[in-house]
Amino acid sequence: MSLFTSTASWVTDEHRMFAEMAGRFLDDELVPNIETWVDNGVVDRDFWRKAGETGLMAGSIAEEYGGVGGGMGFDSVTIYEQTSRGDAGWGYGIQSIVTHYIAAYGSEEQKQKWLPKLASGEMVGAIAMTEPGTGSDLQAVRTTAEKDGNSYRINGSKIFITNGQTADLVIVVAKTDKTQGARGVSLIAVETEGAEGFRRGRNLKKLGMKANDTAELFFEDVKVPMTNLIGPEEGQGFYQLMKQLPWERLTIGIMALGAIDFAIAETVKYVQERKAFGQRVMDFQNTRFKLAECKTKAEVLRSFVNDCIAKLEAGQLDAATASMVKYYGSEVQNEIMHECLQLFGGYGFMMEYPIARLYADARVQMIYGGTNEVMKELIARSLDV
Repeated sequence: MSLFTSTASWVTDEHRMFAEMAGRFLDDELVPNIETWVDNGVVDRDFWRKAGETGLMAGSIAEEYGGVGGGMGFDSVTIYEQTSRGDAGWGYGIQSIVTHYIAAYGSEEQKQKWLPKLASGEMVGAIAMTEPGTGSDLQAVRTTAEKDGNSYRINGSKIFITNGQTADLVIVVAKTDKTQGARGVSLIAVETEGAEGFRRGRNLKKLGMKANDTAELFFEDVKVPMTNLIGPEEGQGFYQLMKQLPWERLTIGIMALGAIDFAIAETVKYVQERKAFGQRVMDFQNTRFKLAECKTKAEVLRSFVNDCIAKLEAGQLDAATASMVKYYGSEVQNEIMHECLQLFGGYGFMMEYPIARLYADARVQMIYGGTNEVMKELIARSLDV
């Protein structure tokens, strides 16, 4: 299994070596712990630090901030290598998103302060967009950040926040001007340690992705310095979100591909061993045809994902194409999980088999990062010119 296609223009020898290194580390440190993290509802902080020591989170961070100095392709490799081992618990995808908000829009002081800690795993990042009454409509957020001397006072609540229980650094989407709609939205970083008025809700019980800590966050007069504003001035948040969302949506497509590759491999192994009516399940034409369909869809997605990574590296990944890879990847992921679980029969319904976990994990892929219905609307807008 590999993220790369043989014709991918963005792939270098460094990417291939990075993938081999990441794979070895994840086989040793991630795979044996997946079930424990699922049971505990959180990935151990020790794993974050080990991943940092190995360099898994530093691939696209500039060298002067503790990184390797490569492009986004390295982050793509890490996400794929994780998910192709059947894991959706480690919240590295969000860590990468937070990293790139700071790298793209942060001040030099912010970059020096936070990027090395995000690369090393000393800090876990989260981005707080969604609110109890506001999902994909980011212009409608109600969380506020009001000036108070040289500080902001943040009030509001956020829900479904990935890495919510463990995050040390939260980028909060807030209204700095309630009268300006999208132009009143800003991004403000909150360091959670010792932040008076900041509170985490319970670790939310979810259908899938159970090893990933997901929480509601509460801000009650949380005071942060005005220097924690992301960007040179207020009101840039919506623009910043729109510019970075293509990467978030591409990560969902990459995650889908990794999970699909793992599911197909597990299913092939199972049907080669399982017998019914005197023959291997693999020998039934229906089994072979279903797996052929799944493999074809996987290869179509792999080509699309690689094309999107190449566009991203070249600064050409537009919102409509990113919406397509998120929409198509998550839809195909759910279709393939359905077919693979069916080939496991009754055992597919048992949580001791990874396919059951992957089936449950897949469902949210069509919801977060903007629902697939919103993705279709964004794609349709690109046609109506």
